[in-house]
Amino acid sequence: MTLHRKHSSRSSKGLILLAAIVSSTPVVLSAQSGPLANPRLRTAIEALQRDNAWTLDQQVSICEIPAPPFKESVRAAEYKKRFEALGLQNVRIDSVGNVIAERPGTGTGPTVMISGHLDTVFPEGTDVKVKREGTRLTAPGISDDCRGLAVVLAVARAFRQANVQTVGKVYFVGTVGEEGEGNLRGVRHLFTREFPKGAIDYFISVDGSGQGIASSAVGSNRYRVRFVGPGGHSYGAFGMPNPIHALGRAISKIADVQVPASPKVTFNVGVISGGTSVNSISAEGIMDIDMRSPSLVELGKVDAQIQRTLKVALDEENARWPASSVKLTLKVDTLGIRPAASQADSAPIVQAALSSARLLGFRANTGASSTDANFPMSLGIPAIRIAGGGQDRGSHSLDEWYDDGAEGYKGPQWAAVLVARLSGLR
Repeated sequence: MTLHRKHSSRSSKGLILLAAIVSSTPVVLSAQSGPLANPRLRTAIEALQRDNAWTLDQQVSICEIPAPPFKESVRAAEYKKRFEALGLQNVRIDSVGNVIAERPGTGTGPTVMISGHLDTVFPEGTDVKVKREGTRLTAPGISDDCRGLAVVLAVARAFRQANVQTVGKVYFVGTVGEEGEGNLRGVRHLFTREFPKGAIDYFISVDGSGQGIASSAVGSNRYRVRFVGPGGHSYGAFGMPNPIHALGRAISKIADVQVPASPKVTFNVGVISGGTSVNSISAEGIMDIDMRSPSLVELGKVDAQIQRTLKVALDEENARWPASSVKLTLKVDTLGIRPAASQADSAPIVQAALSSARLLGFRANTGASSTDANFPMSLGIPAIRIAGGGQDRGSHSLDEWYDDGAEGYKGPQWAAVLVARLSGLR
C-alpha cells in the first residue's frame, strides 16, 4: 500500500504543505527561515533548549509511576492532570484509557495528533525507580516510552508559553496498549471509535530515543499455540501422544523455516510452557510465536508456512503412537495482529520530518518499525513515528537507560517544528 498516493487525493492541504516543504532549504536555527522565521515558534524552540531540565524531570517522574500492561490507569490519571496544568482544552480519558487533550487552531488548517504511549512491557511490581548517573537515567521504560510522553508535554508547554498559533487544531495524546498483547488497542480505538474518518490529517507517534523516523510500519502476527491432550503418568500412561513432544517437533520445524532477507521477515518462538512434574505427561505444550515484516504479502506467506508446520507436528506426534486411544488437538489463539503498511519517503509527512530535522542541524534517517503509527498508516492516514532525541540502550529490559547527551533537547524541538509545520503557522 502506497500511502502518499492516497494522501494526494485527501485535500489541497497536503499539496500546499508539500510545496512548502520542497521549497525549504537546509539551514541552521540562527538563519530564521522557513517555519523558524515565525517569532513565536522560534521562541518556543529556544525555550525547549533552555528548559530542557523540565522535560527530563517530566520523563523521570512519569517513569516512576508504574504502567504495567492493561494497567495504565494511574499513569493516565497523572498525565491528564499535567495536560490540564498546561492549559490544554477538553482534556479527557476515553473509554479504553487514552488521555486526549486539544489545542485549538486559528482556522481550518490540517488537524495533527501527536502522541506517546503510556504502557510498558513490565509486569506489576517491577521496580521503576529511576537511577541517575551523570546524564544517564536508568529504569524500566525510561526511554520506551517515558521519553515520548515527556516530549509531548514539552511541546504543549512550549507552544503555550510562546503563544504559538497553529492554523489547524493539535491533539496531544497518551495512548494505552501499544506494547505486546495490548495490540495497539489505544490507537485502534482513537481511529475507529473516538474520531470519525477524516478528522485527523496527520499522526505523529513519539516513541523512544534517537533521531530516526519510522516511515513504514512493520506488521506482526502473534499467536499462542497449544498442543492439548489428557496427560498422564510418565510410566503408567506411556504410549500416548505427548503435547510437549509435539511442541518440540513444531519448534524444530519452525527453526528451519526459510524467509527472504528483503523485504525483511522474522519469526520467533518467544515463550514456551507446559507440564507439572518430571514424571508426568503434560496435558498441554504451549508456545507464543511472533512473526514480523513490513511487507503484508511476505508476512502472510510466513504465517501460512508456520501454520502448516504446526499441523505437521501434530500429525507426526499422533502418528508416533498408533496404538493410543487418545489423540492430541491443536489450538491457536491470536494474541495480536499489527498491520503492515508502506509509505514512500516522498510523502509530505515524511518530507516534513526530514526537512524539520535539517532545520535543527541534524539529518534523520527513515526506516520501518512497529509502533502506534502502524494503525493509522494502514488506514491511509499519513503517520510516522519519530524518536525523542538523546540515546538509549536495553529497551524492554530492567536495565533500560536513556542518556540525554549534549543535544537531547533537539528531540522536543524536532517534534515542535514538525507539528507546527504540519498544522500551519499563523
